Amino acid sequence: MAQSNKVDFVEVGARLRAHRMGRALSPDDLARRLGISRAALYRAEKGEIAKIEMLTAIADELHVSLPSLLGVGIEYVDNATSFFERMRQTEEGCDQIIGLFSPISYLVTTDGYDVALAEALEEAGDPVQAGEVTRILDILRQRKAQFARRRPLLVSIISDADIARFLSEGLVSRVDLDPAVVERRRRMALREARHISRMLREPDIGVQLGVACEPFPATSFEIVRRGGEAVLAVSPFRLGHNPNIRVGAGLITSAPEALELHRDITRRLWTSALKGHEAAAHVDTLIDRHGIS
Repeated sequence: MAQSNKVDFVEVGARLRAHRMGRALSPDDLARRLGISRAALYRAEKGEIAKIEMLTAIADELHVSLPSLLGVGIEYVDNATSFFERMRQTEEGCDQIIGLFSPISYLVTTDGYDVALAEALEEAGDPVQAGEVTRILDILRQRKAQFARRRPLLVSIISDADIARFLSEGLVSRVDLDPAVVERRRRMALREARHISRMLREPDIGVQLGVACEPFPATSFEIVRRGGEAVLAVSPFRLGHNPNIRVGAGLITSAPEALELHRDITRRLWTSALKGHEAAAHVDTLIDRHGIS
């Protein structure tokens, strides 16, 4: 996770797998394109890479730079499937997650949120990309189950403006939806906002929430810590209002400068954020003002 002069080939194998999934290639498909056996590709994805030539060929086939596969500098990810799989990988075995996502970290949303998100992602796409939605939803559910099982410390900072918009419009992906669909999504948003209010009043062990009332960054990001190491994931992909899994370039890095800049953002927002019963009361006010009757 952290920068080092030594290449961690297990991490390289994990990146390889994520980028393969992002290209919608099965292990057999990629092995056939490379002219190697399925077993050889399996070993590569486990980090058993004997020759740099093989890694170069894999990088070319997946349209990803060799430095990105090696984890040198900044790893750029051009599709949501690969990005969320990389997030799942970095969260696996971690000690702490600090996130800024709208309307809240997906990891603590309800099962009802999953249902509405699936509908919103499907209605925003086209039939050709339906398989991509299925793959992304599967990865997201794995992330949530992984978090529930291990329970690392989670610090989630949320924006009151995002909650207000979420309540007013619901989890929708288009402006031309049937009014009955919009009403159903707004009722889901209401249930989710009440869930947030309950978590603020009676927080789960290891979950810390803060409600920011000042301007919020336009880009979501997450800092994941494991031992003395940390990794930053900056996401252009949205799982909240007007979800986006189509366009964007995410980045993942352990560069000290990038980590420190984003730690400064979280420290500032956390210091001024409302917490506990005060935050819950503010969310309740937003519910009264913007929630569907």
